[in-house]
Amino acid sequence: MAKTVKLDPLELEVSIQTNDNILSALLKNELNVLKECGGRGMCSTCHVYITGGMESLSPLNRREQRTLEVITTANKYSRLACQARVVGQGVVVEVPSGMYVSEIDNIEDLIGRRAEADILHPLTGQVLVEAGKLITRSMITKLEDTKVQVTEYLSKTTDA
Repeated sequence: MAKTVKLDPLELEVSIQTNDNILSALLKNELNVLKECGGRGMCSTCHVYITGGMESLSPLNRREQRTLEVITTANKYSRLACQARVVGQGVVVEVPSGMYVSEIDNIEDLIGRRAEADILHPLTGQVLVEAGKLITRSMITKLEDTKVQVTEYLSKTTDA
């Protein structure tokens, strides 16, 4: 039986099958969700806040709990969209704003521009560059280093 998930602040309602994850609701609306770890619950790129209907979701598993513990913006309403399965009605999801460093094609092009949205770390969700801040060469070096570290981390976890 289909369940309805509300996406805030987009004011969209999405119908998904019972036991589908929240990520499927986000992807149905072609939202920019990276799925950096391939939906394995190991990164923060599908981190969302549940503002209603937490009891209508599957319980946290150990992997999701461990990942949420390192996400700097996580709170008691946090879930990973790839891990949270919808089992009941009334789920309301707040989609955080921001841009992940790994979705930036050419980081060098950002020098001297202001960040249009927060630039976030793909594994921890930490804000690397705040929205509106001027992007400097030293920030670019940090972003490039982060991109390399994330790629190495995810390749290690894929091989394991």
